[in-house]
Amino acid sequence: MTNSPYVNNQELLDNAIDFAKLGGQHTLKYFRKNVQVLSKTDDSPVTIADREAEQIIRNEILRRFPDHGIIGEEFGVTNPDANIKWILDPIDGTVSFIHGIPLYTTLIGVLVDGQPMAGVIYAPAMDELCEGSAECGTRLNGETVKVRQCASLSEATLITTDRKNIRKYGFETPINELMTRVKVDRTWGDAYGHMMVATGRADIMFDPILNIWDAAALLPVVQGAGGKFIDVHGKPDIHTGNGISIVDGLVDDVLNILRKH
Repeated sequence: MTNSPYVNNQELLDNAIDFAKLGGQHTLKYFRKNVQVLSKTDDSPVTIADREAEQIIRNEILRRFPDHGIIGEEFGVTNPDANIKWILDPIDGTVSFIHGIPLYTTLIGVLVDGQPMAGVIYAPAMDELCEGSAECGTRLNGETVKVRQCASLSEATLITTDRKNIRKYGFETPINELMTRVKVDRTWGDAYGHMMVATGRADIMFDPILNIWDAAALLPVVQGAGGKFIDVHGKPDIHTGNGISIVDGLVDDVLNILRKH
């Protein structure tokens, strides 16, 4: 275990909430303001809002916890050998942000000895903050939330982000089958779709491609609400490059469809 005094999950969550609000509220300075869009080396979009928000969060983390590590989408790794690491995505859903869609989020995940212990999903444009851990449970704006009970795909709501990456990463056939079998399917998901599962507003959120800064906050939030965060093989892992937030009663059906194809 780490020697740091900050291993209590509630302390981690309280600080993660502060950091998410600090960065997320800064993004509102640029939201729906025709901000310039640049392309990163992987052709994904980035804005000054992403970069400024992450820098603000980093500065505050290092002010409070100078011995902690940081992994961020925009500025990489700080203190890589630290036992406690803060995992940052200042704007998850940059495409939504660019198009003026309020479903983008700021993500803060916390790893303790490599394990995801706490997470925050904050949608600043809607002032919705979902924070959670397996130990402390999950709350939306301070109110305890749980995944809903659903045991039939015919009654389920499925969220995805975009069909382009579903095709690119080879999941089009199983997702097409899922879409024919569920009651409702919608897009514009990103991390907000995972929050919808954690807060009982959807039953499945499928992400074909995730980096650690996308996934680290999601697992503890969904687990704290009584749901599952798994990869396409059913493993609860933030490192395998994809992720599904799902209610327990649908896990076998969804994994069977994925295995079949």
